[in-house]
Amino acid sequence: MNSQERVQAAIHFKKVDKAPLQYNYTPVGYFEHGDKLNRLYASVPDDFGPFEKKEIPVLTKDQLDEKGNYHEFKKDEWGTVWEYRIYGIAGIPHIYPLYDMSELKNFKMPEQPSIGSEQFIKDQQDAILHKKNYYLSRFAGTMIEKMKALCPDENVYCDIAEDTKEINELADMIVEYYEKKIQYLMAVDVDGFYFGDDYGTEKSMLLSPALWRKFFKPRWDRLFDPIRKAGKNIHFHSCGYVLPILEDLKELGVHSIWPQLPAYDMVEFAKYCRSLKLAVAIHTDRANVMTFGTPSQVKDLVKREYETFRMDEGGSWFYVESDNGFPFKNLEMLVNTIAEYR
Repeated sequence: MNSQERVQAAIHFKKVDKAPLQYNYTPVGYFEHGDKLNRLYASVPDDFGPFEKKEIPVLTKDQLDEKGNYHEFKKDEWGTVWEYRIYGIAGIPHIYPLYDMSELKNFKMPEQPSIGSEQFIKDQQDAILHKKNYYLSRFAGTMIEKMKALCPDENVYCDIAEDTKEINELADMIVEYYEKKIQYLMAVDVDGFYFGDDYGTEKSMLLSPALWRKFFKPRWDRLFDPIRKAGKNIHFHSCGYVLPILEDLKELGVHSIWPQLPAYDMVEFAKYCRSLKLAVAIHTDRANVMTFGTPSQVKDLVKREYETFRMDEGGSWFYVESDNGFPFKNLEMLVNTIAEYR
């Protein structure tokens, strides 16, 4: 099997010759660990693309506060001003373009590259080259996370509960934006479309399953429809406990879930996902074991993940990224233990 074949087999619950592996090259990892991380990732190549050595971030004076700590503000293409205090980690909104929803009538969505543009031709050529050996997936949309970047969290949740006209208009505008992105990626001919919305705490959902089904499910159905018809793969990320809607996601055509595993009983979660034929991207416990555990605990957990999810039978793969605060010895053990299954 080459990498492309291996990932497709895992997604569709077919036997794999070795454990599939996906890296997310997070800037914070390179900021904290430097070139050691390049050498580690190069030593165990993944299945989602050829290894490319990353530049090591170096902070400038403009990125430091008066105490010498990293602190900066950035405005994104949607108009949100973000505040960052940990380099390479998502910031928090500082200025919301839709703090007052009366501004919705004047709000403009960002421009996107068009099919046939120079950017499109480059993306299409890159895709052809990439897919000769590797699986190609691209981010294709989010809903509640984008809404909470444009409006304060509490406003979003209250407006959804009250089913206001404005929140429905905003949600539909976001869906229309990502429909165009999906059309673009379809023309590029990617293999998989990644979506993500965080709907859970560590113990429950942030909104009731019934409310999720009323507000979000029909909109996800609209976004996923052309992907389903094209026979492409749909991948979904959601932090927190979202067990009550996993069957809904499968019904919508989702092929895999990238979950926050510590929110679940791993054995029962693995059984349930296999019964649904919902593949799992296994992100080893970053909140506890990877941050505060020992290398031996990391090794034991990786082995349990491999066995519990029956990875050799398909239906799962390892997802690796370096978050802030990971001791390098734990990262090294994580990658080297995964290598034993490759």
